[in-house]
Amino acid sequence: MLRQCPKLTVLSVRCKHDSAGSLAQIRERLATGPNFQDFVQNPTQSRAEWEEYEGKLRREKNETERLRLPPWLKTTIPTGQNFSRIKAQLRELKLATVCEEARCPNIGECWGGGEHGTQTATIMLMGDTCTRGCRFCSVKTARNPPPLDAEEPRRTAKAIASWGLDYIVLTSVDRDDLADGGANHIAETVREIKNLNPNIFVECLVPDFRGNGESVRIVAESGLDVYAHNIETVEDLTPFVRDRRANYRQTLKVLREAKEINSSLVTKSSIMLGLGETDDQIEQTLKDLREAGVDCLTLGQYMQPTKRHLKVNEYVTPAKFKVWEDRGNELGFLYTASGPLVRSSYKAGEFFISSILKSRREKSTKLIE
Repeated sequence: MLRQCPKLTVLSVRCKHDSAGSLAQIRERLATGPNFQDFVQNPTQSRAEWEEYEGKLRREKNETERLRLPPWLKTTIPTGQNFSRIKAQLRELKLATVCEEARCPNIGECWGGGEHGTQTATIMLMGDTCTRGCRFCSVKTARNPPPLDAEEPRRTAKAIASWGLDYIVLTSVDRDDLADGGANHIAETVREIKNLNPNIFVECLVPDFRGNGESVRIVAESGLDVYAHNIETVEDLTPFVRDRRANYRQTLKVLREAKEINSSLVTKSSIMLGLGETDDQIEQTLKDLREAGVDCLTLGQYMQPTKRHLKVNEYVTPAKFKVWEDRGNELGFLYTASGPLVRSSYKAGEFFISSILKSRREKSTKLIE
């Protein structure tokens, strides 16, 4: 279920926002703000390298050789004072991070602050061991992981409160060994965070709970702001990419139910490209997500974490990612992030979604007044 970089992303971007009375006004304000590419390392250089690149981007049928990594996917080795400080603090708190477990390519930029000084980190709830074995994910798996740490919700909330942040994304492993799939543990963490700072926006990237509607309700009513669950790939590839317990239609059902339970939620999902999907299949997936009421969408390049995992079938060009970004906007998603290094949560994503949430909060406050 986990993406390569789904995160408890800790975003420290603060801006003043005017009240917006409609979706059109929100989009207009986002359009005049920083562009998604403003948050990506060296976008101009990446484009120049792409235009000069002459390597092979797609494996032919029955080919077994791995594709050479194109220049726009090469990232720097993590270094720096900020990177070391965040790593040391997370170790001290005994918190697992999906940044490391899933070998995220953005870890150096996120933990180090990057060009814009926006530090992000990722906390993975319920331990570092998943009960599922998706063929794209490097998080370790076991049939019976260690029991939950009852103190984790409070410890996590205390750490987040001390960091003084605006936007948090919580993610977790799948815990099919638990009757509720871990829903109560996630909900308790959200409540603890909101108790310490009710102004923090909380996004949860959650499991599918095997389609259990009660577990979906527990999380949807916990006080979170954004309910995220990744569809990962197109329907035809789902049986070959995801664990057998994950199901394309089940994912759509969970996202639809979350919105029906709590209509004020922003819902979000993510798709990996480069696994052999066709344009028609991607188009259908986008339409299915919109039909399920999903508000926000991210599309990123699948990158093989180890030799034991699925090989990359194609490296999708930045220009093609832009096509899908435009298509997502045409279909009516509130926000679409599409690019080779985009993951389920990425710094620009939290910036834009927090803009939407702040506009809604300001509008609600004015109506009460």
